[in-house]
Amino acid sequence: MRRTAFLGAALAACALPVRAAAQTPPRLDDLLDDIPGTTGVIALTMGDGPPFLAIRENELFPSASVIKLAILATVYRAYDEATAKPSDLVRTRAADLIGGSDVLAGSPAGRAWSIDALVKAMIRLSDNSASNTLITAFGMGSVNATMREAGMTSSRLARHFADVVPAWHRSENVITPADTATLLYAIERGMREGVPTIASPQSCRAMIEILLGNEDKSKIVRGLPRDTPCAHKTGEIDGVRNDAGVVDPFGDAPYVLVVLTRDLRDYAAGDAGIAAIAHRIDPALRQGS
Repeated sequence: MRRTAFLGAALAACALPVRAAAQTPPRLDDLLDDIPGTTGVIALTMGDGPPFLAIRENELFPSASVIKLAILATVYRAYDEATAKPSDLVRTRAADLIGGSDVLAGSPAGRAWSIDALVKAMIRLSDNSASNTLITAFGMGSVNATMREAGMTSSRLARHFADVVPAWHRSENVITPADTATLLYAIERGMREGVPTIASPQSCRAMIEILLGNEDKSKIVRGLPRDTPCAHKTGEIDGVRNDAGVVDPFGDAPYVLVVLTRDLRDYAAGDAGIAAIAHRIDPALRQGS
């Protein structure tokens, strides 16, 4: 399916609101007070109606690595359009090789990596060099186009990942809780309903499978019942701890949960606060499901 067809499908998906669960949303005031910074939250179920819960859902937050969700979607849209395939090789540039790169650490400039290997490194271990290599290969403009077509109207990717992100650069890559939830909703809906949204149903399923392999369990996953599947992407830079994902994507009642922070003064409290939010929201959504 070509880009024009995906555009129409994606816009149609984003026009669909999300069903409010029959249960009353829990109060989060005490949990938000315990997070020493500013926190935005949105929880969406799959269906019609408003969000189950939304707090600062349209405010901008530094994305940290959560914006890698948009890079992931850009790659899979290219697969659908046959302009790239997972086995294609991409050579790294010296400028793209930075810290925070467990997989590509020590890799020399010019080494060839498959796109599939780079994608898995980017999502599962949040490898920044892999992410930069994919941004360079597919183009920053393509990633921003993916976000626009997904309905992420306020979010933007404006720079590659860096070893150190000074305060004046943290506002360059930005997302909102609502925008991020919109993309995750489109991916889950495409997989679940077998319809093209931001990508083909097959690509949406593949993206969920990759996100299920995220090895960072310190935030949303920490607050869920043990062994609850969560297809998610975390993010961390100075002053920021974020997590965004689809909880129980293959279950009977999946939902999207996004928690973003900024101006965070205690990272352990930020991680614990995100986990506590997930811990309180999860039973509220599952009661009677």
